This record gives sequence, structure tokens and C-alpha cells, in this order.
Amino acid sequence: MKNDKQPSHQDLKALYSAAKEFKKAAPWDWMHDSDIFGVKDPISGETGYCCIMGAAGEHYALGVYSGGEGLAGILRMQAGEFVPHDEQVLFVQKCLMASFEDKKYVQKEDLQHIKVLGLRFKGANAWPLFRNYEPGFVPWYLTGKEARFLTHALQQAIEVSLRFKKDPGMLIHSLSGKFFVRAPVKQDESILWKDEWQDPLIPESEDFPPVDKTLLTRMKKAGLRKSGIWEVDSFYVPAPVHEKGKRPYYPYMSLIVDHNSGMILNFQLEERKEFTPKFLENFVTFFERIKIAPQAFLVKRDEVYDFLEPLATGSGIGIELVDSLPVLEEAQRSMKGFI
Repeated sequence: MKNDKQPSHQDLKALYSAAKEFKKAAPWDWMHDSDIFGVKDPISGETGYCCIMGAAGEHYALGVYSGGEGLAGILRMQAGEFVPHDEQVLFVQKCLMASFEDKKYVQKEDLQHIKVLGLRFKGANAWPLFRNYEPGFVPWYLTGKEARFLTHALQQAIEVSLRFKKDPGMLIHSLSGKFFVRAPVKQDESILWKDEWQDPLIPESEDFPPVDKTLLTRMKKAGLRKSGIWEVDSFYVPAPVHEKGKRPYYPYMSLIVDHNSGMILNFQLEERKEFTPKFLENFVTFFERIKIAPQAFLVKRDEVYDFLEPLATGSGIGIELVDSLPVLEEAQRSMKGFI
């Protein structure tokens, strides 16, 4: 069986060729990133939801968002959940991306591929760059499977965009929630493509386990004095951790700041997969150490609210979901130089 960790020479040749044709078509001249359509992977059967970027004249790319989780991420961005230039946007993207960059963004491995293929690029936004985006991880190089699917997606994006140019209403279905998808049909050794309408399976928000009753017991036994209001948030830190032989990842931080004084009371760094099981345990341990709990928590993310609400309610601590946490956000900015 062929080693699929890295794209073969033929995979790369086809990928760069498809990217060249996509850039030549320049579909961003008449399509916007809100014109989403799907392309189904001929091998895995998963649908990648395609978003053509470049109408604003800044970032020229095709993003292929992986399944329902990827689609949920792009819909969150388009709904305005993140402020402009919010670095947290990077951490919700689950996609394959073909973008056209300045040479300074192209890495040594990319340049080696370009050299071996005998290709030449020159100028701004001229250099193809192919990356896998996974929540919590540094954008990374494609595997062979990913390269082949992105090639199909680029080719189908050209097809869809040219049809869209003639019929701008083609991506709109009479039933809300359905997405136009190009689906493969295998015929002998060839792949043909047909139109479908699909209802995406968007995953529900993470279900958190019920709060461990021993944590509530520990809170009651600690004899905590209640004082003040605390702002609490959790987020990815844009300082990647590099471990030998592994894809670099972004650590996840929980941060507690006093609402009145602005003092940073506590912070904890974890790998994202470790955050959920350790979050409340770390919280209670912190309370036990300082012998103080707040009168109320202020949080701005649904995830943090869902984490804390059972503990807060069970301990007689108020909790409020707010639009912003200005004191914590200022503390977060001040920490950038130290992380």
C-alpha cells in the first residue's frame, strides 16, 4: 500500500495545475465568501464546504471546510462572532486551504516542491500555498489524501463559479438550510460529477459531564469567603508549542481577573484536549488555596458558561453571560509579551 503521509510527485503536479487554473479563472471577481457550496470527497464521502475568498482584494484563496464541524466554523465567522482581526478566528477553522501569497509566506518545503515541478512564480499574491487548518494546531502541510481532495475541490470550484457567473441564484434552494453540492459518480476508472442538495450535519455544542459532587463538597468544606466579581474566560494562546515529531499546537488558557482591580488572579495553560477534564478541578483547587470565592462570575463565551454554571449554582455563586470582558481582555493583551 502506498505511503500516503506525503503527496506524491503526481499529486503535487495535479494540485499546482488545478491551483493555476483556479487563479486564472479569478472567481473572486464575481463570487463572495458568503456564496458557499459543497464538494464531496470521492474517497471518504465527506463534504467539504467551499468558500471563495478575494472579493475584498486582500486574501485570495479557496477554503474547503471539513464536514459539519468545518461549516459550523465558517458560519460562526460570517455571523460576526469574532471582531475584525480576532486571532481566535484561526482556532475555529477546520479546512484545507489553497491560497495565493507573497513569496515571504512560502516555506522551504513549498519552494522545494515548486523547484522539482519546474514551476515559476513572481509577484504579489502569486505563490500557491496549500495548508491543513485544524482547530488548536499550527497550519500544516497536506497529506496525499488531502492534496488529492483539494485538487478535486479546486477543479469543481472553477466549474461551479463559471455556472454561478451566469446564474447567481443557483446556490439558493427553496428550502432553507440546504447546500448545493458537487458529488462524484465513479464510472469505470473515471469520476463524473453531479449536482446534489444536502442538509449538513452540524455538530451540536459539546456536552459537558455533570459536575462531580465531590467538587461541590470540597467547595463547601473549604470555608470560602465570598468577595468581589471575577471575569473568567478561556482561549487559545497564539504561541505554538513545538514537540519533536509532532505537529505544533496552540495551548489553551483559562484566565481569572478581578473585575474591579484588574488583578490577574489565576491562569492555567493546557493542551486543548486536556482542558475539559481539568478545568473545574483546577478551579476548585485554586479556591481551596486562596480561601476566597467571588460573589459572581462574568463570562462571555457559551462554553465557559456551560462549564461554570453547575459549579456556580451548586456553590451559591452568581454567574452572568455578558457581551465583553473589558478588564480581562486588557489583561490578556498585557500578557502577550510574556507568553
